[in-house]
Amino acid sequence: MEPAGFLVVKVGGRIAADEESVARLAGDLASLRREGWRIVLVHGGGDLVTEYSKRLGVEPKFVVSPSGVRSRYTTREELEVYTMVIAGLVNKTLVARLSTAGLSAVGVSGADCGLLTAERRERIVILNKRGRPQVVPGGYTGRITGVNTACLEALTSAADVAVVAPLAIGRGGVLLNVNGDQAAAAIAGALKARALVLLTDVPGVMLDGRVVESIPAGEAEAYAARVGHGMKRKILEAARAVRGGAGFAVIAPGNVDAPVSRALRGGGTVVRG
Repeated sequence: MEPAGFLVVKVGGRIAADEESVARLAGDLASLRREGWRIVLVHGGGDLVTEYSKRLGVEPKFVVSPSGVRSRYTTREELEVYTMVIAGLVNKTLVARLSTAGLSAVGVSGADCGLLTAERRERIVILNKRGRPQVVPGGYTGRITGVNTACLEALTSAADVAVVAPLAIGRGGVLLNVNGDQAAAAIAGALKARALVLLTDVPGVMLDGRVVESIPAGEAEAYAARVGHGMKRKILEAARAVRGGAGFAVIAPGNVDAPVSRALRGGGTVVRG
């Protein structure tokens, strides 16, 4: 069968933790694989990381940038928990659940075969409790600088789905936490994927109580300024993927039947060049 092209899907942690949603996703991916798509599934899992951090006595911390993007502040202690939960429990649970739909899946982190490389943020600017910009040490978070596409090509040739946990390697072999949406967008752009689908727990980008059907990549920042922290990042990363070479991106609900197929038909918010 002639491949339909690369398809990159990002599933949020809440959906990844819900067995019914994962079952629907797995069945849909199995259908898409039969159509010839080469599938890369990037997952989150932040809520589970937070839960296990608290169990282990590591208090999670979140920060907001001056542009309004909320992210996890990763200390060395939380990086250890993050690595165990994201690259271990969440990744392998997804691999196991995909197998129930007859899919062969290989689970890796961005650290494996140098799949994702990143630049550690030595300093970051956040909003302090007074809402004023403040410079603080960057912790163990990174900005993705490279994607090993040869590794992904090999994985998607050997298995039906490559399941990727958002970790990256920084200078000196240091592990870094990278945002899942950022990882999916970087992978989609590097692979020149035909589509990037960002699955979330809402119908798409909501403005004035309605789903925005389409956002031009060049207008992403204007739309991002009008939404909440979590959706802001998704809009910006979707646009970054399109500018980087992906055909189009869709921000769509993951808690529906055939969520990816529905998104590819325009169900959700489509971001185009």
